[in-house]
Parts: sequence; C-alpha cells; structure tokens
Amino acid sequence: MSDLPAPIPADLARLRGSIDNIDAALVHLLAERFKATQQVGHLKAAQGLPASDPGREAEQVARLRDLAHQADLDPVFAEKFLAFIVSEVIRHHEEIAQASRDDS
Repeated sequence: MSDLPAPIPADLARLRGSIDNIDAALVHLLAERFKATQQVGHLKAAQGLPASDPGREAEQVARLRDLAHQADLDPVFAEKFLAFIVSEVIRHHEEIAQASRDDS
C-alpha cells in the first residue's frame, strides 16, 4: 500500500485554481473598499459626523440584496457579509474619530 496521495482530478485542480483566483480578487477588492472607507472616516471626523449612518447602511443592504438576487446569490448571505464589512468600517471610523479628537 502506497503512502502517496491520490492524484487530484484535472477538473478539481482547475476549479480550485479558479477559486484561488477569485479569493485573490476578493482580497484586493476588499482592500480597495477599505481604502475608500478610511477616506470617508477621515472626512466624517473632520466634519464631526457620526461613524455610523443608518440611512446609508439601510440603502446599501437593500441594494446588495437586489444585486444578490440578480446574481443568483443567497441575499441573506450577502446581507450577513455586508453587515460584517460595515461593522468593521464603523469600528475604523470610530478609531479615526477618536484619534482626531486626541490630536485636537
């Protein structure tokens, strides 16, 4: 009996390669999104605006759910994913606001 792993079927290797490429694209897209939201955080801090904007967040949820439906993606999953991202953005905005107050 051999201890060598069984060869991976070509279709599985191809699909895994596609998944790896998609994951890399997602990481780069998230990095770009967070760069933009960091700028928003600095603008909000400079203007004395709150870190959270419930109206904007509700609009984004509705928009994302619609996009999820169009893309045949579970809208509940899409909403959970956005909620996680938004919670991180708000945390960053709160940190930026606090740092701005500390510098004053």
